[in-house]
Amino acid sequence: MASPSLSYQFKTANIVVKLIVINVLIWIGFMLLEWVLNSGAVITQWFSLPTDLGRLIIQPWSLLTYAFLHGDFWHIFWNMLVLYWFGQIVLNLFTEKRFLTIYLLGTLAGGVLFVTAYNLFPVLISSSAYLVGASAAVRAIMIFIAAYTPNTEVRIIFFNVKLWHIGVFVVLTDLIQIPSSGNAGGLLAHVGGAIFGYAYAQQLGKGNDIGAWWERFMNTVVNYFKPKPKSEKKAKMKTVYKNRSTATKRPAAGMSKSEKQVRVDTILDKISKSGYDSLSKEDKDFLFKAGKEN
Repeated sequence: MASPSLSYQFKTANIVVKLIVINVLIWIGFMLLEWVLNSGAVITQWFSLPTDLGRLIIQPWSLLTYAFLHGDFWHIFWNMLVLYWFGQIVLNLFTEKRFLTIYLLGTLAGGVLFVTAYNLFPVLISSSAYLVGASAAVRAIMIFIAAYTPNTEVRIIFFNVKLWHIGVFVVLTDLIQIPSSGNAGGLLAHVGGAIFGYAYAQQLGKGNDIGAWWERFMNTVVNYFKPKPKSEKKAKMKTVYKNRSTATKRPAAGMSKSEKQVRVDTILDKISKSGYDSLSKEDKDFLFKAGKEN
C-alpha cells in the first residue's frame, strides 16, 4: 500500500505541525533566495519588523511576517521545538482556531512592545534594529498554558515540573538578561508575547475571551477566499439563461419543424444545465405543446 503524499500529510496534520513546516520552509526559502540573488538581507528586511516608525508605516505587514523569519539554524530549531512541546498541550484543551489566535496575537503583542521600547526607552531610542523570529508567539503559547493550567506537570529528563515553574523561570531569565544582552529588543518581544499569553489565560478563566474579535476577523478573511457554493453559481446560471436571446421566446405559430426542434433542443439544454425550474413559463408551455404534437 502506497504511503500518503506529503501534501495529504500536511493537510491532515494539526496546526502546530503546519506552523512548524511553514516556518521551516520560509526559513530555507529566504536563505536560498538571498544566496542566489546575492542581496544580503535586503529582501528579508521587507518582512522583518523595523524599529523606525516611518519604515513600519510602509511595511505594516511586518508586524506579523517577522515571526516567520529566523536568523540561523539554532534560532529556528529551539523555537520550533518549544512550540511543538507546548503546542500539543494547548491543543489537548483548546481548538486549533484558538491556538492560532494566541500565536498570532502573541506575535503582534511582542512586535508592538519591541517597536514601542525602541521609540520610548532612552537607552534604546538612539539605536535601530530589525526583529525576526517566532519567539514572541512561542512565549505567548507557553505562558498562556502555564497560566491557564499552572499545576499541570510535565516530564523533564528525570523529574516532573509544574508548568507555572517553567513559565516563571523563562520570564525571569528574559528579564534578567535584557540589560546586559546584545539582543535586548528580542528579549523585550519575548516579554510582550508572555504578557499577552498571561492576560489571555487570566481573562479566559474569568469567562472573557479577549481573542474573540481576532477569530471573527480570521473567519471573515477565510470566507472571503472560499469558493462560492454551487447553489449560488446555479442561481447565477439561471439568471443568465433567462436573459438569453429572444430566439427561444419566439411563438410556435409559423415555425417550421426544424425551427421547433432547435428551440426544443435549446430548452432541453437549459434543463440539463440549470434544472427545470430555470425555464420561463413560455418555455414550459412551448415544451408541453411540442410534447403533445409529437
